[in-house]
Amino acid sequence: MGKNPNASVLLVDDEDMVLTSVRAYLTLETEFTIHTFSEPEEAVKHMQNNPVDVVVSDYLMPRMSGIQFLMKARELQPEVSRVLLTGHADKQSAIQAINDVGLYQYVEKPWDNAQLLLVVTNGIERSSLLRDLRSTISELATANTSLKDVQKRLLRAFL
Repeated sequence: MGKNPNASVLLVDDEDMVLTSVRAYLTLETEFTIHTFSEPEEAVKHMQNNPVDVVVSDYLMPRMSGIQFLMKARELQPEVSRVLLTGHADKQSAIQAINDVGLYQYVEKPWDNAQLLLVVTNGIERSSLLRDLRSTISELATANTSLKDVQKRLLRAFL
């Protein structure tokens, strides 16, 4: 699976066992670069200087909730695909997060490895497409400005 070997996945969970388990699985199955953080604040610092394609965050963490972290992630890197890892009891909160943070997906604990891999892989594809789209829109805006400038000069030359 993992078609994009340059993709970067960031995992945030206050439980080291979760980080170790997900990292080991994704490392075995993909060539993605995996960054793990047990402190959401450290993950935010990482995102300030490093592009990330997918963020997978636990919902319940001390000091900063998964929702708060994903809001920060969205501010820092709007194209990043945001995934919430949540316990069954937190399902309603996860649904609320879809609206609050533009959640891409939520995955219930205990997660299915194959499903998580699919979510991460599709999230990377989504982020890549969004970045390409933003770049294309920017190029079109620049081209449009240039065309308007040429049009003004032509009109001045002939009128």
